[in-house]
Amino acid sequence: MQPLNACHRDQPVRHGRGTADGDEPSKLFDQGSHINWGNADTGNRRNADRCWKYIVVCGDDFGMNLNIDAGMLELAALGRLSAISCLSLGPTFTTHARRLRDLDVDVGLHLNLTESFGLQDQPAVMPLPTLITRAYISQLDSGWIDEQLARQLDAFEGVLGRAPDYVDGHQHVHQLPGVLPRLLRVLELRYGSDRPWLRHTAPGTQSGVPLRESAKARLIGTLGAGSVERAARSDGWRTNRRMLGVYDFHGGPRRYAQLLHHWLNNARDGDLLMCHPALPGAADKLGAQRAAEFAVLASAELGQWMSRNGVQVARANWPMRSATPETACSVTPDSRDAGNR
Repeated sequence: MQPLNACHRDQPVRHGRGTADGDEPSKLFDQGSHINWGNADTGNRRNADRCWKYIVVCGDDFGMNLNIDAGMLELAALGRLSAISCLSLGPTFTTHARRLRDLDVDVGLHLNLTESFGLQDQPAVMPLPTLITRAYISQLDSGWIDEQLARQLDAFEGVLGRAPDYVDGHQHVHQLPGVLPRLLRVLELRYGSDRPWLRHTAPGTQSGVPLRESAKARLIGTLGAGSVERAARSDGWRTNRRMLGVYDFHGGPRRYAQLLHHWLNNARDGDLLMCHPALPGAADKLGAQRAAEFAVLASAELGQWMSRNGVQVARANWPMRSATPETACSVTPDSRDAGNR
């Protein structure tokens, strides 16, 4: 059984929308359980009595700067991340990536075609709007893409000593026309049948998510999710089911907590929640909001909320099941051999 696949047409584990609103201070952690399981802390209550849903929580941009790397390492150690996407030519990747070896997370290549990070020895990059335009009018240089892929995969393997568990894209460039076919070809040539899984950007359920954020999520999916899904169907590429976590990177911890409440409540088995956390002081344009994400994701209250609501952070190589009404309750934390959080 493939653990995660875009071609699954699963049904929700359960329906519902978050109850947070803008007049409340946070309301992620004091919503209580959305299913009446009784006292979540009662020792006599068996895990098998619950329905659980398993999601990948993926931190993007490892290797960009010290604060991002340190924040993700801390969240992974807490069990709040199960995947970390690496900029293998980023300024701090070589220094910190070896610490990822000791963590129970999937480690992936975060393919970058749009940012140089001020480094002089990077292959040429281009602004995202230019890249998208050229991709859709079939004017991307395949040699340039192949060079980028080779250098970034070589750098990843050179530090970690192995292939990436998965590949996604900085600003989702991996799914663009002209890029995705070259990516699939290179991964097949390098890794054969032991291929990394791919990020699928089709939006997850958007119940309760504000229109601006849900529209952005759908736009990202429109730019290439269909192509990834066709590759999953025709050639067996493994993917997450759907993606959550898209927003405009503003609003501080209060707003992020409200959005996270909706995303987690909407999540289904096999979905991927994208995030961009960092310790305070990250020296990039998203630094303040990265710190807000870290504060919410690291909080003890989040772990309690997830436990009450049957959400487990899971690696994508776990034997995850389709979240159909018949099977959604058939997998419990007690049935997992390792990595339970």
